[in-house]
Amino acid sequence: MANEQDPPLVVVIYTGNTNLSVMSTAKSLESTIDLTAENIGGIDETSVTLHPGVNVLTGRNATNRTSFLQAIMAALGSEQSSLKGDANEGGVELTFEDSEFTRSLHRQNGSVSFDGNPYLEDSELADLFAFLLESNEARRAVGRGDDLREIIMRPIDTDEIEAEISSLEDEKRELDDQIAELQRLEDELPELESERVSLEEEIERVSARIDELETELEEHEINVDESRTRKEELEDAFAELRSARKEFESVEYDLETERESLQELKRERDELEEAIEEHTAENTESPDRLDGRISELRERKRSLDSKLTELQNVIQFNENRLSGDGIDLDGELSDDDSAELTDQLVEESDEIVCWTCGSTVERDRIESTLERLQSLHQNTLAERNDVQDQIDELSERKSEIKENAQRRSQLKRKLSSTEDEIEMREGQIEDLEAQLGELDERVEDLEADAESFEDTDYSDVLETHRELNRVELELEELESDRSGVADRIEELEATIDDRGELEKRRTEIDEELTELRTRVDRIEEDAIDAFNDHMESILSVLQYGNIDRIWIERRETSVRDGRRTVSKTAFDLHVVRTTDEGATYEDTISHLSESEREVTGLVFALAGYLVHNVYEEVPFMLLDSLEAIDSDRIASLVEYFEEYVDCLVVALLPEDAQPLPESHHYVTEI
Repeated sequence: MANEQDPPLVVVIYTGNTNLSVMSTAKSLESTIDLTAENIGGIDETSVTLHPGVNVLTGRNATNRTSFLQAIMAALGSEQSSLKGDANEGGVELTFEDSEFTRSLHRQNGSVSFDGNPYLEDSELADLFAFLLESNEARRAVGRGDDLREIIMRPIDTDEIEAEISSLEDEKRELDDQIAELQRLEDELPELESERVSLEEEIERVSARIDELETELEEHEINVDESRTRKEELEDAFAELRSARKEFESVEYDLETERESLQELKRERDELEEAIEEHTAENTESPDRLDGRISELRERKRSLDSKLTELQNVIQFNENRLSGDGIDLDGELSDDDSAELTDQLVEESDEIVCWTCGSTVERDRIESTLERLQSLHQNTLAERNDVQDQIDELSERKSEIKENAQRRSQLKRKLSSTEDEIEMREGQIEDLEAQLGELDERVEDLEADAESFEDTDYSDVLETHRELNRVELELEELESDRSGVADRIEELEATIDDRGELEKRRTEIDEELTELRTRVDRIEEDAIDAFNDHMESILSVLQYGNIDRIWIERRETSVRDGRRTVSKTAFDLHVVRTTDEGATYEDTISHLSESEREVTGLVFALAGYLVHNVYEEVPFMLLDSLEAIDSDRIASLVEYFEEYVDCLVVALLPEDAQPLPESHHYVTEI
C-alpha cells in the first residue's frame, strides 16, 4: 500500500465511448474495473476498483503513478513493466466485463520473465500507440528526431505482403495465358462460320450434280437394252473403284496432316532448344551459396533484434529511474527514508544514487550515458534495417534463380516429349507413304479394268458412272469436312463460355494486387493525414503563441540498395511560425518548447493509434508525465483524446487535475 505520508496521486481514466465513428467493434466498458497488483514497479501491494466513466486518483511525484500504469500494461499483455527491486516475483489481475486477465512476473538470472493469461496475445501495437508513458517510442520519436516512417510502418509485415503479391501475380499470368488462348479461339470462330457456309453451299451444288448424273443413268437404262449380267459387272467395277479411290484420298489426307504436324513439332523443338539455352545462360549463381548468405543475414538480424530489445529495456528502465517515479533502491526503505528520497528527487539534485552499484554519481553522467545508449539504439536500428534490405534483395535473387531453374526443367521435359512425338510421327509417315503407294497401284488396276468397258456399247454409261463415282466421293468428303467444322465450332463456343469467369477472377486479382501494392502507401498517407489534421485541431484548441502549423510531408528519396538504386519514403516534419511583424518562416523541431514537443509527440502516437485501428485490439490508452504541459492545456488535451478511445488513463499532478470536471469518479488511495 502507498505510504501514509505520501501526498495523493492523480490518474484519470475515461471509459466512455463518445465517438462511434472512429471506434470499431470494440465493446464499451460497462462494468467496474478491478485491478490487483503486487510487486509491480514501486508498488508493494494494491487493489483498486475503477468505474465506467472517468476515474481520478490524486498524488505527487514518486507515488507510484507510473507503476500503477505499468500494472495495467502488464495485465493487458505488455512486457514493458518492471518487477519491484527487492522482489523475485510479482503479479497483476485485471477484471472487467465478467472476464479475468492475469499476469505474473519472475526474476531469474538477472532478467524478468512473464507468463499468465493477458488481454492481448501480441502487445506490439499497444506498446507503440496505446501505452503512451514517458519513454514510449512513438511519443518520443518527434523530440529525438527518429525515423517517423519506420515507427508508423513497423507493425506492417511487408514480407507477407510481398509473398501475397508474388502468388497473385503467378495466378494472374496463368489467367492471362488462358484468356489470350480463348481470345485466339474466339477470333477463329468467324472463319469457321464462313467455312461452314461455304461447305454447305458446295454440298448443295454437288448434291444437285449427283441428281443430274443419276437421272442420266436412268435414261441410259431405258434406251439401252443391256443384259443383267453386264450391268452388274459394270456396277461392281465402279463400286470397287469408288471405294479404292475413297481409301486412297483418305490415306493421302492423313499423310498430309501428319507431315504438317511433323513440321510444327520440329519448329517447336527448335524454339524449346533455344529457350533452354537462354535459361541455362541466365542461371549463373548457386542457390546454396545464396541460402548460406541469407541464413547468415537472418542470424545477424535476430541478433540485432535481440540487441534492440535489450537496449530499449535498458533505456526505458533508466529513463523511468532517472525521472524518479516509483524508485525502490533496496526494497527495504523505511517510511522516513522513502519520504526523504522523494524530497530529494522532487528537488532534482545534481547527484543521485546509482541503482546498479549504490554509489553517488552526478546526474549529468547518467544522462550522458543514457544519450549514448539512445544513439547506440538508433545505430543498431539502422544496421538492422540495412540487414533486412540485404535479406530482401538476396531472397528476391534466389527466387528468380529458382524460378529460372524450374522453367528450364519444364522446358527440358517438354523437349523430350516433343522429340518422342517427332519420332512417332516420322514412323507413321513412313507407314502411310507405303500404304499410299499400294493404294495407288490398286486404283490404277481398277481404272484399267473399268476402261475395258469403253470398247463396248456401254461407253456412255461408263463415263456417267465414272463421273457419278467421283462426285459421290467429293460429297462424302465435303460432308465430313462440314461435320468437323461444326464440331470445332461447338467445342470453341463451349470453351469460350468460360472466358467470363476467367476475366472476372482476373479483375478480382487486379483489385487485390492494387490493394496490396498500395496498402503501404495508404497507411503512410493516412498516418500523415491523421497527424496533420489532428495537429491542426490541437494547435487551434491549445493556442500555442506563434506556431502557425506543424505538419508532416511524405517525400520519395533514392537510396543505394546493394547494386541497385531504389526509391524509399521519408517523413519530414515541418514547423511554421509567425514573427511579431506577421511574416511566416519555417523552424525546426528542436526550437519547440518542451510543452510543444510533448503535444506533437502525443499527436503522432494518436495518428498511429487511429491508422492501425488499435482501438480494435485494446480498449485502453495510457498517458503519463504531462507536467511539461500547463494544466488548462492538459484538460483540453484529455478532452480531445477521450473522443477516440474507449478507456483513457492519464496520470496527473493534483494541480494539473484541477481543471478537469468534478463529475469524474475519484479514488484517493492506491
